[in-house]
Amino acid sequence: MKKIKYLFILCFLVSNHQLVLAQDPTFTQFYANPLYLNPAFAGSNKCPRISMNYRNEWPNLSGNYVTYSASYDKYVKNIKGGIGLLATYDQQGKGTINTSMIGLIYSYHLKVNRKFTLLFGARAAYYQKSLDVTKLTFGDMIDPRKGFIYNTGDVLQNASRQFFNASLGVVGFSKNFYAGLAVHHLNQPNESMITNGTSPQKMRITAHAGAIISLVKGARGTKSTSLMPNIIFQYQQGFMEMNIGTYVKHGNLTFGAWFRNKDAFILSLGVQTKSFRVGYSYDITVSKLNNGTSYGSHEVSMGFNLSCGEKPVAFRSLSCPSF
Repeated sequence: MKKIKYLFILCFLVSNHQLVLAQDPTFTQFYANPLYLNPAFAGSNKCPRISMNYRNEWPNLSGNYVTYSASYDKYVKNIKGGIGLLATYDQQGKGTINTSMIGLIYSYHLKVNRKFTLLFGARAAYYQKSLDVTKLTFGDMIDPRKGFIYNTGDVLQNASRQFFNASLGVVGFSKNFYAGLAVHHLNQPNESMITNGTSPQKMRITAHAGAIISLVKGARGTKSTSLMPNIIFQYQQGFMEMNIGTYVKHGNLTFGAWFRNKDAFILSLGVQTKSFRVGYSYDITVSKLNNGTSYGSHEVSMGFNLSCGEKPVAFRSLSCPSF
């Protein structure tokens, strides 16, 4: 019965010709996907970097959410800032709804004084959203005793929509503190896949801040240890999400623990070297969705720091978590 319930809900959402609203995918290894969190992060690393993320949300739920992301960014001295490329692919309902995005990013770096720097970022993105109607089910397909055995009498066609999307962001940081604000979907494009349908992609506002507290300074032959408390707030069309947590970094290892309001505890573990990092996190669902069936979420991230030669004299790197 639960599967039938979820299928009816999905069918209603994608076939309704009235106003339909949705939230963006969320990654819980926030800083392992910096360009997705805030476009101002482009070029904030010392060297060019590649970031890749995979998220499987509620895998025990029939028709779950699977999201992929990949990005590249670097600092360019001649334009006094960073450039980036971000691509995402999101699957809902085992490929019933698919959303692809590719975006170009520019971030301007401004040294306010000897200790504080501001980054201003902008992203222009192209979206393609598609609906596979062959994976939908309808009421006339159901036999009261045998379930889904009939063909539907509805005549439907696959649908898709392409649209442009714009985002802005700002990040300010000093040696031991950083904070930022990003606004995505500034133009609120219509993402409805139904003819004459209306489904505006509502603005998503993200505010984030954190600090680095040194606990043990690594001398020769010893590993340093630091504590990095963080807070991330997101708002989109009445949906509010507050994430509060901290990372503990000891040498090349990073441990993370977060709480997302009324939803989940997030535990993460990451390993980072000068050229490579890999991380894993698990969301322990504590909301009513769990219902004793372990609807947790898995996320894996990988990153590469590429060779950059000598660091530009005017460049100031941003010290923030990697996961």
